[in-house]
Amino acid sequence: MHQLQNHHCNQTRFSLFVQTLIRKLAQVAAIAPCLVFSPYALSAYPDHPVKLIVPFAPAGAVDGIARLFSTEFGKNLGQTVIVENRPGSGGTIGIASVIKSPPDGYTLLLGNIATASAPAMYPKSSINPKLLQPITLIGKSSYVLVVKNDFPAQNIPELIALLKANPGKYNYSSAGAGSAIHLAAELFKNRAGVDMVHVPYKGAGPAMNALMAADVEMMFGSVAELKSQIQAKKFRALGVTTSARSSALPEIPTMTEGGVKDYDVAGWYGVYAPANLPNEALVKLRKAAELTLVSEGIQQLLKRYAMDPVQGGSKEAGDMLDAEVKRWSEVITKANIYAD
Repeated sequence: MHQLQNHHCNQTRFSLFVQTLIRKLAQVAAIAPCLVFSPYALSAYPDHPVKLIVPFAPAGAVDGIARLFSTEFGKNLGQTVIVENRPGSGGTIGIASVIKSPPDGYTLLLGNIATASAPAMYPKSSINPKLLQPITLIGKSSYVLVVKNDFPAQNIPELIALLKANPGKYNYSSAGAGSAIHLAAELFKNRAGVDMVHVPYKGAGPAMNALMAADVEMMFGSVAELKSQIQAKKFRALGVTTSARSSALPEIPTMTEGGVKDYDVAGWYGVYAPANLPNEALVKLRKAAELTLVSEGIQQLLKRYAMDPVQGGSKEAGDMLDAEVKRWSEVITKANIYAD
């Protein structure tokens, strides 16, 4: 009898074990699809190439900075970083594509002034910089105003006098509506009280070609991409946009020296991602950026593009974007330079 009771107890315990096991397996089966098929699961991030979106055409400063930065950045990230150009509408096409991308760490943005100006310049674009996750700043630089060699004005005071005497007569090219060099020109118009006609192109390269072909009389552009043209005397430089002279063109006076009050525009460049990145991706991206910024490669990049180094952490990248959004929104609203 005792043996029968033990046998019965053993059967009961085994039956309870099997029932418990079945329940546990059912629970695991229920959550397994989420674990295996979650679109943002990053068990081995990064396990395939990362895209760095440049919202402008090839050949401009933004594109060049992205390509040089991506090489060193990719080494430190342990994965290839592919630069992809998505130009159009003052950068909004490329910016919007990053904001709408999955927050998985595989799509990044090379941001600049256009990223900050987009909400005010293109209100229909629904671009919200708050939906971007700051990764790092890279650097900042001056812009320079250049004119055709046969242009009558020899300096900024003469240019202002000429433009005031001939409102709407002279043209300037830019990399597109809302681009950094467009805004630099619009702020100049605002501060100097002059009128000149904007002729947008799809990128700084085409804008420079238009000036070289004498299709326009002047343009604002980055010191890096115009310095060789200035030194070769293909263009004449009248003034730089920063409050201090550029170390790359120390002989060129500032706009302030030329009589333009409250004028200080610096080009800045940073890397951003869609908001709400998984922590693993965010940590790895920021660490790779930190290593890149102290590398010899990035020092050569700064020198090549006449950029000054900046305190480039993610906090600074976020603070820069916030401050620039506020600044350019005010300029755009005051100047009424909205784009379609």
